[in-house]
Amino acid sequence: MQLDKNFFTSEFPISFLGEGELGGKAKGLEFIYSVIKSEIDPDEFPEFDINIPKMIVIKTDIFDTFMQSNNLYQIALSEESDERIALAFQQADLPFNILGDLRLIATEIKQPLAVRSSSLLEDAAGAPFAGIYGTKMTPNNQFDIDTRFKKLTEAVKYVYASAFFQSPKNYMKATKHKIENEKMAVIIQEVAGEKHGEKYYPEISGVARSYNFYPSGNSKPEDGVVNLAFGLGKTIVDGGVSWAYSPSNPKKDPPFKSVKDMLKQTQLKFWSVNLGQMHEYDPINETEYLFEKYITEAEEDMTLKELVSTYDAAADRVWTGQSDDGPRIITFAPILKTKTIRLNKLIKKVLKICEKAYNSPVETEFAVTINKNIYRTDIKHKFSFLQVRPMVVSSEEVTIKDEEFNNENTLLSSEYVLGNGSINNLTDIIYLKIGNFQAKYTYKIAEELSVMNKKMIAENKKYLLIGFGRWGTTDPWAGIPVDWSQISGAKVIVETSIEEMKQEMSQASHFFHNISSFEVSYFSIPFYNNEAIDWDWLYELETAEETRFIKHAKTKKPLKIKVDGRTGKGIILKK
Repeated sequence: MQLDKNFFTSEFPISFLGEGELGGKAKGLEFIYSVIKSEIDPDEFPEFDINIPKMIVIKTDIFDTFMQSNNLYQIALSEESDERIALAFQQADLPFNILGDLRLIATEIKQPLAVRSSSLLEDAAGAPFAGIYGTKMTPNNQFDIDTRFKKLTEAVKYVYASAFFQSPKNYMKATKHKIENEKMAVIIQEVAGEKHGEKYYPEISGVARSYNFYPSGNSKPEDGVVNLAFGLGKTIVDGGVSWAYSPSNPKKDPPFKSVKDMLKQTQLKFWSVNLGQMHEYDPINETEYLFEKYITEAEEDMTLKELVSTYDAAADRVWTGQSDDGPRIITFAPILKTKTIRLNKLIKKVLKICEKAYNSPVETEFAVTINKNIYRTDIKHKFSFLQVRPMVVSSEEVTIKDEEFNNENTLLSSEYVLGNGSINNLTDIIYLKIGNFQAKYTYKIAEELSVMNKKMIAENKKYLLIGFGRWGTTDPWAGIPVDWSQISGAKVIVETSIEEMKQEMSQASHFFHNISSFEVSYFSIPFYNNEAIDWDWLYELETAEETRFIKHAKTKKPLKIKVDGRTGKGIILKK
């Protein structure tokens, strides 16, 4: 429906501005809204309000008018910095015909807004562009409408500008698309959550996949995997610490080595919208209106009760729930183990109907706002769909023999590999050097990798990439903080550990969705099995290029790479 004042009081959650296209993300949400309304019986989950947050889509024709009327393509397609491009867009004027509608949105909606990208290429299988463009949240709580309207227009311009930042440009080169052909729709959407003092956030954010590339124990890939985090979903999509479990066995904890290891790996911080005083006016900063707080600050909000376990130091064990004393561990155990809320059953239902609707494995992002008094049936928990997209899962059957897994011809092997299939044409290896690696230099390492990646793409070469910690994390102490565009030429990626960088495996971010969609094989080698890599052989290879932190080596014969998606095992053979 087109936007009018009646939309804000109607039950239908989607409205439009303009006459162009919706873009991938908005189209996916429109489709899944119709699916959940037809496939989920409200009586099956009466304690939940299952919906998508109310949203208005600015269609692609508005983007075209904005770009052309302000002559923005010259600077947008230039090699200027992201900051210069963003500032030029902020100085431009949005089309006059949508200004009244934007003012109506700022007037009628009384909660924080998320302004999100929805490009034509976004969330398409095979080239999903997940997490490539910007999202800007605004508190939308200023006293006067003029200020709320101004902040909303700034957010829309920021998302438009993000289509031309360096990361998307590099990404385009790797995917053979042309940046000038991309068109951007924009979603203006209510932020799922509730107000807690000067903070606004949902208790739970999650990413659920119907296919698990890293099954453990008795779980099967088809059982899927769910990652949960406290607060806004930025924690998960940026590769932060989250709680991973199989929907088929929600009571089983991730494979921690000990209670102390669980304490080290728990989520310590969470993201929320800042409803209080702004520290600095910064319209070209994606997190201008967000702040990251320690979990302990949520105690006074009374939002941890259904989400935590408590460590008992005297007994050296973990108890389900929130007791008076002891460190909190974000395990979601009260929900997953005692089933105070039937969230896991709902997630399983959601995955099943989405998979059927797309006729493929799917990944969905969601947020949950919990009714604090779970015994009151007149107040419902809110389950909010934020995104649904198809996953790419190869059906090629690959067999790895036991004798291949560890012999003199094996460069490396792992029992934790994302992907499936065989690759027999790689002769280029880019790897981090062990000798002078330090976590404090990870941003510099990311810059060096970006330069080398551009060269490889220009030469139309794919390569094997080996490094330490998590690839794609936003935490420079947990791995290498690259975005996908900086290593987009890699066909096979390896994460391993050394003493200075020991991290658990992660697959919960936009980064990993791009990896699976582009059918990039991803090897994880735990710290205890670091001998699975033949470093001596690597260092003896011919060096094509070397920088302070990385080395580009070449093999005389192509490597042989095999990944068995059924077992999660993979090997890389020297010849």
